Formats: sequence, structure tokens, C-alpha cells
Amino acid sequence: MLRRLRPSGPLRTVGAALALALAGATAGAGVAEAAPEQPPAPLVWTDCPADPSGAPVDPRLRCTTLKVPLDYREPRGRTVEIAVSRLPTAVPGLRRGILVHNGGGPGVASLHLPSAQESGYPREVLDRYDLVGFDPRGVGRSTPVSCGRTAAEVPYELVFPFPAPDGSIAPNVRFARDLARDCLARNGDRIRHLTTANTARDLDRIRAALGEPRISYRAASYGTYLGVVYAELFPGRTDRFVLDGNVSPNVSWQDRLAGWDRASELRFEDFARWAAERDTALRFGATPAAVRANYLALAAKLDRTPVTHPVAGPVNGNLWRTLYRLDSYHTALFQEIADWWRFLAADGAGPVPYWWLAKGTPGVPEDNDVAALTAVLCGDTPAPRDLGHYRRAVAESRRQNPVVAGMGANIWPCAFWPDPVEPAVRITGRGPANILLLQTERDPATPLIGALAMRATLGKRARMVTVDGGNHGAYDRSTPSCAVTAADRFLTTGTLPPRDLTCAPAASTG
Repeated sequence: MLRRLRPSGPLRTVGAALALALAGATAGAGVAEAAPEQPPAPLVWTDCPADPSGAPVDPRLRCTTLKVPLDYREPRGRTVEIAVSRLPTAVPGLRRGILVHNGGGPGVASLHLPSAQESGYPREVLDRYDLVGFDPRGVGRSTPVSCGRTAAEVPYELVFPFPAPDGSIAPNVRFARDLARDCLARNGDRIRHLTTANTARDLDRIRAALGEPRISYRAASYGTYLGVVYAELFPGRTDRFVLDGNVSPNVSWQDRLAGWDRASELRFEDFARWAAERDTALRFGATPAAVRANYLALAAKLDRTPVTHPVAGPVNGNLWRTLYRLDSYHTALFQEIADWWRFLAADGAGPVPYWWLAKGTPGVPEDNDVAALTAVLCGDTPAPRDLGHYRRAVAESRRQNPVVAGMGANIWPCAFWPDPVEPAVRITGRGPANILLLQTERDPATPLIGALAMRATLGKRARMVTVDGGNHGAYDRSTPSCAVTAADRFLTTGTLPPRDLTCAPAASTG
């Protein structure tokens, strides 16, 4: 989930970052899930704003906004704006509809995804769909939320709650409590309606405003959960859904986040083998076990004595753990891990590793991604309020999963958040068989165990394609596999694999 260190793209569906609802009764009791009774107002299309990542924007991409209810239980009450984009790629006579995209997170702006993703599709997919993106409610150009903080006041090693070097969670408790207080005070009750269920309802308003009877959808990471929530609420309005890097559907966000710790251990095995194979050049260890021991030793050293990077500032053990974890999302980024390792092990001597910080987006608060992330995590499902629960969970995870030192099991602002305004949507296997799940075996952000739970829950509605790799996401043309082939075929023809598949990538060990 969520990543601000560099632009999102095919190598990262953001997240790194922050990646994932107590099973409850179906959300929407008392909420009308049908399309608006009145025809939607005509959309006014304009040129799109610049992409915050700095990437070029396809000149064909057009943008608009539409108003949606803040609270769908009060459809004539307050509204928020949703920013929507459309890239007309379909060919007359072949056009099937729209293919909607979500970049994950929660909290990831997705308005420019059609422009970024267009080059990654084969012609036969583009011929059939116009590509659609949108900034989810509260995010980016869609009436953004804020906790009133600067980017410097939401550092990664605290947003991601790495415990102190001695295992204490006291700094995390203070940060989580204060962030929850600031978010709620800044936004009133508006931020409490920033939920996955409401975002799914917004997506259906987008469908209606575009004049489409159904949508096709491709997303990864958190976007898989948004996809199945939409499919649960509006099963008759789903066409072809491709969900990549899947989360467990009917658990709390706290349970999903805790799963990061074990997933990071499994993914480290890939990096350790990669580094050991290059020991002559890297000198991180001649065996995977030696690489692991040396990684942990470097983290402990930085806990005691940080190393200063000329742009990033002091890099302590937890920032190093953060940097490792984010770059573990794709094998192509392993060299960046190596560059940082050498720089930090040499106490800042030698080549300076790459550091990228996003420039602010005009009109969007600096802390928008963190505020939106917090809102969804805390608005979807309740979290334990007993601080002892987190102390025990972190202590156990630090022993079992030292690579990220128990970060996932730690406390988040949700421990200090009011109860959700409605129960989480319970995902079931009811509905048309039109969902393709893609998954890698050692994904550090959305682990295989969650994808298996998603597969079991959806039952006959889905097929699953699993790739022997550890990248965060399997729809990846840099490491082509049966997942890419199956997804392209499904989007083009509607044909799901006859059974679940497992394969190795054709190139690389991503």
C-alpha cells in the first residue's frame, strides 16, 4: 500500500506501503444500492491536470468531476466531489465498455492511471475498452482530506509503526493517538465516511454518469478489496474483473496488517538468494543465511548510530527497514536495496543512493495520502483498544519476524478511532463467475494466505492464477507468465481458465 518515496508505476502499486474487515453483516443496511433514481447530470470534460509523479499525460486523457453523497444513507445531504478520467482507446465495432483502474493504497491517487497503464496493455485489450481512472473519495483531486500535518510530520517509520530498537511501542502509541486526534479534529465527521463501501458506491455513480450498464475492472493490492466490495454490492453491474495481489476479504485491517511481518520474512528469502549469488561484487554474504544475519546486524547498528543521507537526512534502523521493505516489492528494485546497504554499511561513504520525494500537488494537502489511508483503515473495521494486545503482538512478531521487527502487528491510529459508521461488507461467493485472481507466492504486501482466503470465499465466482515469485503483483510484462496471458485473454474474450493455475515466470525470478 501507500508509497511516497517515488512515483507509483508498474514496479509499485503503492504500497508499499500500507497494505489492509471484521466480518460483519453486509454493509448498507438502510442504504439504497440501486443507481440514482434521477439521471446523472451531464459531465463536463476538460484537460487533465499534470500527473503528480511527473510522468507525461496522454493528450487524449480527459478529466471531469461529479458530486456524490458524503453519506449514502442521506442521499440528498452533503456531497463530495470525485475526480474521474477517461482515455478513449476502444475501437468502434469492437468496444465492450470501460475498464476501470485503482492504484491501491488505500490513499493512492488513480486519476492518471489510464495514461500510465495504456502502454502496458496489448492492442486486443485496448480495442475493447476505454480506460477509466478516478481519485477515490478523500484522495488527490477528489475533495481531499487532511490531518493538518506537513509531510515531515508523518515520517514513514512512524506511519508504518516500527517499534523502538528495544521493542517499546510507546512512541507508536503517542503517534497513533495524536494522528487520530488531528485527523478527526480537522475533518469533523466527514473523514468517517471515507470507507471502502462508500468508495464502491462512488464507483457505481461513476458507472452511471458514464452511461455504462456494467464495468470491467483491474486493480491490485487494496484495489482488490475495493473490487470485491463493489462486486458484492452490485453483482449485476460487474463485467470482467482482474484482481492482482489479493487481500483476505473478511478479516479486520489489523489482521491484514499483521500479516505483513511474516510475508516480509518470506520475501527476504528471494533477496537473500539474489545477494548471495552476487557476493563477489556485493559482499553481503556468500549464503542466504549470511545475508540475513548481516542485514539484521546493519539494522541493529543503525539503531545505535544513524547514517546521514544528504537528502533523506539521518537513516536509522527503522528507516533502513522501511527502505528495504518498500524496495522488496519488485525484484528490479533489489539493486536499490544493495545501493543503500553499501552506503549505510560504509557510514555514508561512496556513491549516494537514490532518494525521491514527491513534489506537492497544488490544492492537495501534504499529508493527504496518510490521512486517506488512516480514514479507510479505521473507517472500515474496528481495531483492538487494549494497548497490552499490541505490546504482546509486537514482542511475539519481533521474535518470529525480525526483518521488519514486528511493524505490521503494531498499533495504528484505529485504536483511538470511533467505531465505524456501518458494518464492513461481508464478501460471499454469490454472483456471476467473472473474477480472475492473480497472485505471486511471496508477495510482501498482500501475502498468498490472504489470496487463498479470497479464492475460497469467492468460490465458483473466480479462478486463480499463482506465479512462483515475490513481486507485489503478477500482471507484469517485465516478468511475463501465465498470469499475464490469462488476464489478457480474459479481458479480451471473457474466458476464464478452466481451473486454477500455477506457473513460474518466463524470465527473472520476480
